[in-house]
Amino acid sequence: MAESDRERAIEGWVWSENVLPFLALLAGYAGYNFDGTDWQAVELGLEATDDEHPDRWYSYPLLGLNHHLEVHLAQAVDGNEVSVRVAGTSNPELLLRADTLIAAFATRLVASGEHESQPSWLGENPGPEEGNNPFT
Repeated sequence: MAESDRERAIEGWVWSENVLPFLALLAGYAGYNFDGTDWQAVELGLEATDDEHPDRWYSYPLLGLNHHLEVHLAQAVDGNEVSVRVAGTSNPELLLRADTLIAAFATRLVASGEHESQPSWLGENPGPEEGNNPFT
């Protein structure tokens, strides 16, 4: 099999509160409609997982119109992280999207959306003032 035809996997972790939006977006990229029934299955499957033991990971298929993915998940012991491994495709665009989603959902910025103010590293955002907007 040629190198470009081999399936590759993307690995990382996301915050536990971000597992649902991560899977819903990833499923959408695969052409799969991830719904409440899917989430119930994943939520139940995650309960007995342990990321320190490979035999205690949970696998969930995303069989979309465009791609068939296998998502492997496991909770971190004594943590709020969920380890993630996405396999089943050699499509470079989908692999990049999966990698980007993992990176995004490993941040607290995406986590709850209940932030009272923006992070300090974003800087001041006073908003456009009259005469101060370069686009008008």
